[in-house]
Amino acid sequence: MPRPGRGEVTVDVACAGLNFMDVMARRGDAGYASAWPYRPGLEIAGTIRELGDGVTQFAVGDRVAAVTSSGGGLAEVATAPANLTIAVPEGVPAATAAATPLGLATALLLLSDAGRFAPDETVLVHSASGGIGTAVAKLVPLLGGGRLIGTVGRPEKADAARKAGYDVVLPRGEATADSLRAANGGQGIDVVLDPLGTTALALDLDVAATGARVVLFGNAGGGALDALPPAGRLIGGNISVTGFSHRGLVAGAPHRVAAAIAKALALVAEGNLEVPVTELVDLADVPATHDLMAQGQGAGKYVVGLGRDAFPGRK
Repeated sequence: MPRPGRGEVTVDVACAGLNFMDVMARRGDAGYASAWPYRPGLEIAGTIRELGDGVTQFAVGDRVAAVTSSGGGLAEVATAPANLTIAVPEGVPAATAAATPLGLATALLLLSDAGRFAPDETVLVHSASGGIGTAVAKLVPLLGGGRLIGTVGRPEKADAARKAGYDVVLPRGEATADSLRAANGGQGIDVVLDPLGTTALALDLDVAATGARVVLFGNAGGGALDALPPAGRLIGGNISVTGFSHRGLVAGAPHRVAAAIAKALALVAEGNLEVPVTELVDLADVPATHDLMAQGQGAGKYVVGLGRDAFPGRK
């Protein structure tokens, strides 16, 4: 049974979110598993079980959402740093809360921090039908609104992205500089959120408006990363290419992650933000879902229930 160290809590897990970072660790991508065996599960929701030394802001039984301590969230009990554990407001379901520490919080940080999104700007999101892409579509209207353009790896995923809120969705094979600019009325795009490593970076720069921000926040394909473009091209276009790592922020600026989790939970509690999740009944469903995600066949956000009250109303 896990016990909390100083500055930590243990949580009786009701629900845990599934994330592509676990898929990347599972397949052996460099930098995603600090040690073996690797214990997946990076975001959880549940109730405080035990407080470690120095933790005074919570009480046993409090409902919380948290980033786990180096994984291990796909379990009945998990450990989390207290400074990355946030109280869940009344009325927020456990399944939604479990989709927040990495899912909703990452989408919010991508837009507001890394992408410096401003109202009425155009946002291009690659892998638009995934968990982060869906969350971005729900957040943009709350941050002032703007035009949403998405690309998807498989044509059959386009409908899901449109239903999430994208104005235009293109299969990745049809996403050229001309077609993407046409989708924006012939204009360049202000913010590009790209989880594809550097495979689409040339395209991102071709469609970038003056002053655009291109945010690279993953390497879904797992291949080698190319060198960044010459500085002259960035300077001439007033274009920023920014890297984003949730794990890096957890290590170096956890307060920024905690603030994003709290803000996202508040938006849900206020009734302003609703992100659908696919509920997995138990841990036995997780390996096949990881396989779907690895093959690019997943859609939206997946959450697995571990507590008996994980999904109220479900028999």
